[in-house]
Amino acid sequence: MIQELDTVVLKHDVPEHGLKRGDVGAIVHRYADQEAFEVEFVTAQGKTVAVLTLTKDEIRPMGHSEIFHVRELAPPLA
Repeated sequence: MIQELDTVVLKHDVPEHGLKRGDVGAIVHRYADQEAFEVEFVTAQGKTVAVLTLTKDEIRPMGHSEIFHVRELAPPLA
């Protein structure tokens, strides 16, 4: 079960925010139905890129044997 403050992985690209499948975010709110979550994505410097409402089908928990990877943030679509 996904809880608030858990680290999660995006399962699809979100080009309007420059996000890509595999980007890591943090759960900042879990709705009572546990079907949707507010997920914050930040840069390595801590600047918020986006806070998105996502369903449990759009994210997954980060695995214990996974490692972070750094990439340049693509500019959002205008």
